[in-house]
Amino acid sequence: MRKPIRPLLFLLLGFSGLILSLGAFYAASGSKVEINSDKVLVIDGRKVFPIGFTMPPSPGGKAPNGKNGIEELHEAGATFLRTGAFGGAWNTNAIDQEQQWEDTAAQYGMHCWVHLRELDSIGTNDGETEAMLRKVVNRFKNHPGLGAWKAVDEPQWGKHPIEPMVRAYRILKELDKDHPIAVTHAPRGTVEELRAYNSTADIVAADIYPVSYPPGTHSLRSNKEISMVGDYTRTMMEVAGDKMPVWMILQISWSGVLNPGKTLRFATFPQERFMTYQAIINGARGLFFFGGHNPGAWTPADARLGWAWSFWNRVLRPVVEEIGEKSQLYPALVAPPSALPVTLALQESFGGKAEPGDVEVCVREVNDDIFILACKREGATVRVEFSGLPAPLKQGEVLFESPRKVEVRSGKFSDWFAPFDVHVYRFSR
Repeated sequence: MRKPIRPLLFLLLGFSGLILSLGAFYAASGSKVEINSDKVLVIDGRKVFPIGFTMPPSPGGKAPNGKNGIEELHEAGATFLRTGAFGGAWNTNAIDQEQQWEDTAAQYGMHCWVHLRELDSIGTNDGETEAMLRKVVNRFKNHPGLGAWKAVDEPQWGKHPIEPMVRAYRILKELDKDHPIAVTHAPRGTVEELRAYNSTADIVAADIYPVSYPPGTHSLRSNKEISMVGDYTRTMMEVAGDKMPVWMILQISWSGVLNPGKTLRFATFPQERFMTYQAIINGARGLFFFGGHNPGAWTPADARLGWAWSFWNRVLRPVVEEIGEKSQLYPALVAPPSALPVTLALQESFGGKAEPGDVEVCVREVNDDIFILACKREGATVRVEFSGLPAPLKQGEVLFESPRKVEVRSGKFSDWFAPFDVHVYRFSR
């Protein structure tokens, strides 16, 4: 007598259904990334300020405290990793490496900004590159760790033709409508020359690394101070034309302090903090930090772990903790600009000539809180008066300078700024 096969059939059908369900879940679990009207990145309905690293620690690497390196970055408040093919073209090994990045990013609540490199330039008869682009995009477009794609690096400076990038952009959008692509420029070129590449991307970015010997060698402009970060951010805002978000890439280390004949130099905490806030104040909607992967920037302890953890612990982690997604300031970084008529007036100046515009400001409102972010460029130490706050306010907290507060009278308050100072104020209605 034959045994009934119905239970076995049901078991097989159930197992097949489970596999199909898991496949559908994985496809549905891919992130959906949009850009809202305030030029803020929105991932799965949540506003995100990208804070990332080029290149990040390896997926399985450890921080000095024994945690996974990506976990350590996320716990400080970081949100992004710049990944993708690095040092060579896309191939099977690069895809396998990206899979590890994506899996680790998703595990720790991060997202990847994936450099397409040569795949972002498709010639008219370049079937091989197009096939690899399709392979890479189809492989990762539904992965929950994917955040955005990265175009050809610094195309204007490299005189890269625009049409092959536009062709790649169209193919990318055909395959993946849920993730934007960002193009990064060098601190070179005119606004018009850079703007010509806007058709190749959804986000514009620029790298600028002011700290070197002699100062400011990364820029060709006359300003060699670290305030060039704000200057270039405003340039990129002009390039974007209020149509695209701007991301800025700041320094950990770079060729200007690492190459033979150069003197190794790092930004201090006050310098890194100033550059970070100045970029935000002048309009940046995302920040990345370049150079933690460079062996020339590693201490012997860093070399054992494969990333610039000494710089992270000494300088960068405290900066990220102030602006990261777990900070009290973070909601303001993804808020729209405030309509409050906050203005500045110079009250006193010591050590040289000063202008009201030497103190740069942005204002954001989140529910009942008003945030004012302000930084002072090089020059004199000044005392300035802020006006235009709601009249009922009496006092404001100076974040990250506890227990310091400022007193408000008739919508006005005053404060001191030394060169490269940053003050962050919060007022509660």
